[in-house]
Amino acid sequence: MPAPKVSVLMPVWNAAATVARAVASVRGQTSADWEIIAVDDGSTDATPAILRELAHAEPRLQVITRAHEGLVPALNTGLAAARGEFIARLDADDEALPERLAAQVEFLRAQPELGVAGSLVEFGGDTQAAAGYAWHVAWLNTVRTPEEIALNQFVEAPFAHPSVMFRRELITRHGGYRDGDFPEDYELWLRWLEAGVRMAKVPRVLLRWHDPPGRLSRTDPRYDTEAFFRCKAGFLARWLRAHVAPERRVLVWGAGRPTRRRVDWLRRAGTEVSGYVDIDPRKVGRRLDGVSVISAPQIPAREAVFVLGYVAARGARDLARAHLTQRGFVEEADFLFAA
Repeated sequence: MPAPKVSVLMPVWNAAATVARAVASVRGQTSADWEIIAVDDGSTDATPAILRELAHAEPRLQVITRAHEGLVPALNTGLAAARGEFIARLDADDEALPERLAAQVEFLRAQPELGVAGSLVEFGGDTQAAAGYAWHVAWLNTVRTPEEIALNQFVEAPFAHPSVMFRRELITRHGGYRDGDFPEDYELWLRWLEAGVRMAKVPRVLLRWHDPPGRLSRTDPRYDTEAFFRCKAGFLARWLRAHVAPERRVLVWGAGRPTRRRVDWLRRAGTEVSGYVDIDPRKVGRRLDGVSVISAPQIPAREAVFVLGYVAARGARDLARAHLTQRGFVEEADFLFAA
């Protein structure tokens, strides 16, 4: 068969309950120029039989069976087999809405300077039982343009992984997924952004992102909060060296114990933190980790410091941004959020 325009990369492990729905969502696309590379990562349930039956009915579905080694080896196995100009990610428990592939191909064709196109996503979980995840999805849907994605890259992974499409040539230029004690998608986005790859989102909902209790982001330590901070520390330290004049002192907004533990990863990556900023009067005036804690009004003039916002509580980021902006600080030039 001739090479398709899009290769849909779908790693699968013990997804007997949902994989047929995911495949059906691709078969229902308005564009027919695709292949599915389904990598069965050693499933022990009925998944292999279901995939064989689906492939019998759909010649564009290629099933690769391998021993169970984990998500990253499965992803890279699929990338090696993909023939399309564009790679679209999809998980076996999610659904691509009918115009997804056509819309993302059109988006990338119209903007050749872009390397990655995501989309807005619909949260497929229980918004009451999983309010935190639903809030995260709502935040993801606000980060759309290349500028917004670059500005928020150290806050959180800027994409729902199964919503993205990227040019296959990026794998050759900048490398594929890496395995380690970190979220493989976040590391990939940070590495590609550092290399100058521009990323944006089609401003439409093109994926239904389900939230089963067994999803890796809920069960695997590579996706816990601390893993994200370990992952971003080196990239953030290099960003600071490239963008902040060495004579400016780095202050971290937030002086709680979790923040200080996360700042330790930044110090290990070579960034000197000169002090903390906090609104809690019980912390102001103290010395923590060998540096002083000051109040927000005590922040020196913008020419002397660069402020890293490590506050993640809802509303705290807005409070810090409002104060700094009122003082004449410019986001990205004088301060940046990293939590």
